[in-house]
Amino acid sequence: MCDDHGHSAAEAAWSAPRIAEGPAVDPVALPEVDEVRVTTMVDNTFDALLVSAEGFTRASIGAGRTAARQFAGGEALAGLRAEHGFSALVTVQSGNASSTLLFDTGASPDGLAVNAERLGIDVGDLQGVVLSHGHFDHVGGFDGLARLRGRSGLPLTVHPAVWTRRLALPAGQGLEMPTLSRAALAREGFEVIERRQPSLLAGGILITGEVDRVTEFEHGMPQAHQAWDGNGWRHDPAVVDDQALVINVRGRGLVIITGCGHAGVVNIIRHAMRLTGVSKLLALIGGFHLSGPAFEPVIGPTVAALTELAPQLIVPGHCTGWRAQHTLSAALPDAWVQTSVGTTYTLSAPQGGDA
Repeated sequence: MCDDHGHSAAEAAWSAPRIAEGPAVDPVALPEVDEVRVTTMVDNTFDALLVSAEGFTRASIGAGRTAARQFAGGEALAGLRAEHGFSALVTVQSGNASSTLLFDTGASPDGLAVNAERLGIDVGDLQGVVLSHGHFDHVGGFDGLARLRGRSGLPLTVHPAVWTRRLALPAGQGLEMPTLSRAALAREGFEVIERRQPSLLAGGILITGEVDRVTEFEHGMPQAHQAWDGNGWRHDPAVVDDQALVINVRGRGLVIITGCGHAGVVNIIRHAMRLTGVSKLLALIGGFHLSGPAFEPVIGPTVAALTELAPQLIVPGHCTGWRAQHTLSAALPDAWVQTSVGTTYTLSAPQGGDA
């Protein structure tokens, strides 16, 4: 896939955003599901020595056999691909009906596809793809996905600002991030659906749409994060296209999956609770973006808020950062689980209808 849109779509999205069709859905009557399974397809970490436990299953150490002539048997155990990116496969079950969505596609053109093949996952069962936001490390895997599926007209739900050109200024040097191309996605057969508002997707999965920023401590991206507004580069603290997935497990509460959590994970949780009227957080999985000097001051109040919310499962991944990981594991030792590519987390409703 090549980018041939000349940045015009991104500039239009930023300077004159299109109004998404359909009524706003606020509040949302979010259906309860019997079970949700979340498989980490792409993340920054793969550890083949981690063991499974109740509620989550680790990938087999034998996953990823590849040809290697230096071994007597002609094979190596290559494991799964880890990269600076994120992707999760989300399956919800209600009665005999199930629905599966892909949330983000990782950074590299082939990382998602390689891991799907090594895990034996058939992406032909997908009913849609959702993007958390437009940063390159969440939207890079469409080449591999198209290779595995062929042209299929798969629905792709995005925020209208996902096409925005963005610039990072590490150590004062401008690095323009790769920008997603709507034209290229259309050529590959993806059916692009733009929505700003909350949307109910297959099987009762909610995508939050734009997240309300209400906390006093989650201020977004630093000055080094820039966006093109049609005339020049300007500070882009909000990453307004940032959104998350929300599932309501019967009798247990909300499962929230974030890409980077640029809106702030506490903002995201409060937004999801306000939308749905469900005040209990069951699980939080994904990137929390608490890494580096601009975000480490936010670790304390974030961990304090999450501790008060008392999720039963918390899986910080991708851009969370090692300082936040250690702080979260110490504050929530019974809920925190180390992330690793290929892990499947299963959250089920109580048996017999007892909460």
